[in-house]
Amino acid sequence: MKTLCVLCALCGSILAATPIETVTATPGLVAFWTFGEDAGQARVSTGTREKHPLTEVGGPIARVEGGPFSGYSAELNGRQYFHILYAETGDLNISGPDAQVSMFAVVRIVDLKQSRTIAGMWSEGKGANDDTGTRQYALLMNMPTYGGPRQLVPHISSEGGVTRRADGSAFPWCADYAATKREVPEEKWCSLGFTYDGKYLRAYIDGVLDARSLDPVKDKRTDPYFTNEGPGGKDRGMNPYFHGRGIFRYDPVKHAATKPGGGADFTVGARYAVGSMLGEATKGKFGGLAIFNRAISDAEMKKLHDAANVEALR
Repeated sequence: MKTLCVLCALCGSILAATPIETVTATPGLVAFWTFGEDAGQARVSTGTREKHPLTEVGGPIARVEGGPFSGYSAELNGRQYFHILYAETGDLNISGPDAQVSMFAVVRIVDLKQSRTIAGMWSEGKGANDDTGTRQYALLMNMPTYGGPRQLVPHISSEGGVTRRADGSAFPWCADYAATKREVPEEKWCSLGFTYDGKYLRAYIDGVLDARSLDPVKDKRTDPYFTNEGPGGKDRGMNPYFHGRGIFRYDPVKHAATKPGGGADFTVGARYAVGSMLGEATKGKFGGLAIFNRAISDAEMKKLHDAANVEALR
């Protein structure tokens, strides 16, 4: 119920929603962490059916003053991260041929050379040409292999392992990601987000879709997969990026031999890549993180950004 001041009670009007209420009132919300808990405590989702406690890995993660929703944020040092075990992911386990997903994060990133991961269910395996991964969805940064150096590069995988062309031939990596035109801001509070509507993957910086068309040579995407396997036999674009094949769903029977590591945990600030959890773990402050089981609109993403009021954060 909205809180009424005396004057509002007299006139019958309702106060504007708080920043937290703006997030929790957005349809499709499955998790929302405000990072207000002390170090050593699980960070618990606000305003959702499931609590999704984020467990610290690598020791207590510092709570520091300054944050858009709780007044605090979690400060990661590149040697720690949060996770939820795959078996406990509940409705964060967004997958299937018709799945949609969105993510919104308010962060202050340090050192993009090191810091590559915001959050997601994304386990890559041990390196190039390893098809044992159980990737689903993730918000990542600075992936130069296919034209995303220092940019925001949300990923979606339908295979779990490496990307495959229409003829079944394999890439050495997952190649399915959008890439912004702008670089991710460093040492400055910002909001980062993405949406996937079952067809297109879109990346947002500070609440705005940072549109970018494909330049095959410059973006290292000359392969016909990128240039000829998009809608109508045209290119897939960069942001928005056409994917259109759904999100990988781990099956413990079907994938027992090919993906022996099991389904991907949900992680914040790190992911399993090239045989390590910490090789590209993130340094910086996390002030808010929300996951939705639908593709939120451009207007909704901007509304979430405006509610965070990053300009007021230090």
